[in-house]
Amino acid sequence: MAISVLDKLVDNAGGTPKSASWYRKAISTIADRVTSRKLMNQGKLIGRPSVGRLNMFFYDPKYKKTLPYYDTFPLVLPIETIPGGFAGINFHYLPPAQRFTLLQQLQRFAVRGTIDDKNRFDVSYNRVKNISLTKGAIKKYLWAHTRSSFLRIDYDEAALAVYLPVANFKKGRPY
Repeated sequence: MAISVLDKLVDNAGGTPKSASWYRKAISTIADRVTSRKLMNQGKLIGRPSVGRLNMFFYDPKYKKTLPYYDTFPLVLPIETIPGGFAGINFHYLPPAQRFTLLQQLQRFAVRGTIDDKNRFDVSYNRVKNISLTKGAIKKYLWAHTRSSFLRIDYDEAALAVYLPVANFKKGRPY
């Protein structure tokens, strides 16, 4: 497991798909003990985002003064390399129920047919651009503005991670 705080919940899921309600209730049992710092301290940190998996990291946007709001602890599925960084789907720009729905829609891009830590998403901008929930959630991230290593979220942790209450928006919220 990449995030130790989720180990017990992933074990309880038993590698089988569960309902949105199940994942939401499972996260509610630990929500009061989870912070972005604790996740980063307990998880598997890597130097670059893990392609095909969700990632969390601390970020300080280059144009934060002109943005109406921004997330300083994004939950991102990278989809493309750009000059000086990468583009990805930031799930925090969606309400939690829509995050889970998007995750379900992305299942068709899973490399394997299993829910385990070896699986990943085979995604690119061209593959996801026509999924309506990605509109407004695809963001660009510059390496020079990342403020931490990247916390890899394994495939079998993704449905739990989208419900974690760790989005850190400044100057407002998208929903």
